[in-house]
Amino acid sequence: MSTATTASVSTHILDTSIGRPAEGVAIALTARSGSGAEWVTLGGSKTDADGRCKDLPALPEGTTHVRLDFETETYFSNKTSETEAEAQQDAPRVRDSGAFFPEVAITFAVVPGEHFHVPLLLNPFGYSVYRGS
Repeated sequence: MSTATTASVSTHILDTSIGRPAEGVAIALTARSGSGAEWVTLGGSKTDADGRCKDLPALPEGTTHVRLDFETETYFSNKTSETEAEAQQDAPRVRDSGAFFPEVAITFAVVPGEHFHVPLLLNPFGYSVYRGS
């Protein structure tokens, strides 16, 4: 939860190739306090059955930039996800490693006192993010 001196971050993932939340995706949270500062790993989590991470660590006071690293390769190497995606009408029938992007790293600026919800819309060959609410 954000305070007057800190920001807070949350995320969720929707696998758009199957139209469902992406469960079990590992996410690492890192932060820094200024453009020239070193990145500090704060911890991580995995998405639940609803595609959400409800236990990401709190951001330290003075955080100005945050990075979410999503481990997508492991998720897409899961045969269940591939089978479900291939069952969709327009899904590719042949896949190399299961994911074109083995990981997705999203870096964004934060300001104290605000909450930043950053959803990831994911499929094996592309992704999109936005600032949600």
